[in-house]
Amino acid sequence: MKLDNYHKWVEWNDEDQVYLGRCPDIITGIHGDDPIQVYKDLCEVVEDVIRHFESENRSLPTPRVRPMLEVA
Repeated sequence: MKLDNYHKWVEWNDEDQVYLGRCPDIITGIHGDDPIQVYKDLCEVVEDVIRHFESENRSLPTPRVRPMLEVA
């Protein structure tokens, strides 16, 4: 598997009262009640998508979402 360079994060969603796991370069996201479990599940889903792309010899999307390095 290629190195996973995709930015992933978990955030609380007030409207739905759940934690949302996001990786917009790969998937729209997942949700759950436990932020640690949501992040673990998110990582597994991203890995599965990467494996699927590789099994079909498809190019992975270029990582575009980057974490902010500095606060202005």
